[in-house]
Amino acid sequence: MRKAKDIMTSTVITVHPDTSVLDLAKLLSEHRINGVPVVDDDGDLEGIVTEADLIDQNKRLHIPSVIFFMDSAIFLENPKKLDKELRKMAGTTVEDICTRDVVTVEDETPIDEIAGLMAEKRISTLPVMRDGKIVGVVGRGDLVRSIMS
Repeated sequence: MRKAKDIMTSTVITVHPDTSVLDLAKLLSEHRINGVPVVDDDGDLEGIVTEADLIDQNKRLHIPSVIFFMDSAIFLENPKKLDKELRKMAGTTVEDICTRDVVTVEDETPIDEIAGLMAEKRISTLPVMRDGKIVGVVGRGDLVRSIMS
């Protein structure tokens, strides 16, 4: 059975948290990729940022429903979600818009497991790790190409 290491893109394009949103958009467009890992100066994974994050930044803000009762405001939805959306929409750097809770796979992960994970979690780009370091990425295109070969 083929594994992540067999289909991954091993030349990993990364960005730093202080990369501007504009530079990120240019990078994704120039390389025709839909996401990149966010790493610190030591190359350690800090997050992932995708085209979806850029699109989210430009969407209309959803204002949660609120009930006012006896001089109190009761949010019918989680107010933390609104705060997160506001920060993302106002973001100017990758750090402001990236996803910090990153789903990763090991280089020995079978591709059927990767496909299931991508479908279940609606993920388009997965960092591939070995010994805690990024060694590649698997995108949906990599999976499609593996089916064809």
